[in-house]
Amino acid sequence: MRTLIALTALALAGCGARPTGGGEAAAAPVASPNWPATPATETLTSEKGPFRVTELVTGLVHPWSLAFLPDGRMLVTERPGRLRIIGNGAVSAPLAGVPAVYGEGQGGLLDVAVSPQFAEDRLVYLSYAEADGDNAGTAVARARLEGDALQGLTVIYRQSPKLSQGAHFGSRLVFDDQGFLFVTQGEHNKRAMAQDLDKLQGKLVRLRPDGSVPDDNPFVGRPYARPAIWSYGHRNMQGAALHPVTRALWTSEHGPRGGDELNIPQAGRNYGWPIITYGINYSGLPIPEAKGEAADGLEQPLHYWKVSPGLSGMAFLADGGSAWNGNLFLGALATRELIRLELDGDRVAHEERLLTARKWRIRDVRQGPDGKLYVLTDEDDGRLLRIDPPGSTP
Repeated sequence: MRTLIALTALALAGCGARPTGGGEAAAAPVASPNWPATPATETLTSEKGPFRVTELVTGLVHPWSLAFLPDGRMLVTERPGRLRIIGNGAVSAPLAGVPAVYGEGQGGLLDVAVSPQFAEDRLVYLSYAEADGDNAGTAVARARLEGDALQGLTVIYRQSPKLSQGAHFGSRLVFDDQGFLFVTQGEHNKRAMAQDLDKLQGKLVRLRPDGSVPDDNPFVGRPYARPAIWSYGHRNMQGAALHPVTRALWTSEHGPRGGDELNIPQAGRNYGWPIITYGINYSGLPIPEAKGEAADGLEQPLHYWKVSPGLSGMAFLADGGSAWNGNLFLGALATRELIRLELDGDRVAHEERLLTARKWRIRDVRQGPDGKLYVLTDEDDGRLLRIDPPGSTP
């Protein structure tokens, strides 16, 4: 019994919720983030050589995402509902104009993305949990960044129906090379709805930057299907990134107890949840709807983990001077580490776990314009880290 309780707590921790179901984001304190004059740096070892980890900022409250502005500064979200600018040795006060967020469980302010045409339109995109009475769903808004505020906030997408009471919102935002916006989502812990094309739970959606639906989306014109849907049968996608060579969208997805997945979602495809899965329920029992690990007409994951790391943000490293060039990095919330994957085409050829001794819940990882990795730890006293890969210039 004690083992079952411990495993359940670990699984919930990986998703970002307290095992008690309490409103962590709503109760989180307002901290004063700090960029020290001399950030602490240490050198660690990896299979490919030594790398450096620098703690740039401490005191962030459950930071969730970061995005780089053209001038090299970063926009960083904190889940309780704050957006800050970080760079040049300074951390801004929270920016004005951020949308109100639903702060229960895994809800709050989630991803941030910068418009591909930011130099002209100055648009910033945010995904977040939006309330509707006692329930909530994922929403996406955009606004212009003007000084220390967002101006002209407009909601461009709302997941409906809103059914979450604190679980499984996703959500990552990725613009592809054609300028379309992909939004990853969760199924609000309403498993069967991931298969319902007339609902947006458990769906990857593809939008134009203004929130309208592209004419070539796979379900446009199909009765009883939402035209925004790109792919379906997803549980809770909390990572997404474009491959630096193929430019395909890759996503990471939480399984239940076991069965975390890596996918390259294709238009119109069904990725199976909850009909097929490599995981089981937190109780130790099978998923009620599951028919096994495979079924006709349902896509297999590109890669899966039988023991859930609790996958979150992800990034490819494109640095020809580093031994990590071409590797994929994923944050692990449950096992508290950074996962490095070596790839052979679209196949995962090797895995290494980094930062394991630090026991940090890695929420997001991005490559900066300087070629280094930037990592956020999801804690009451969250950190912004810079990682200098092996062979990189200090």
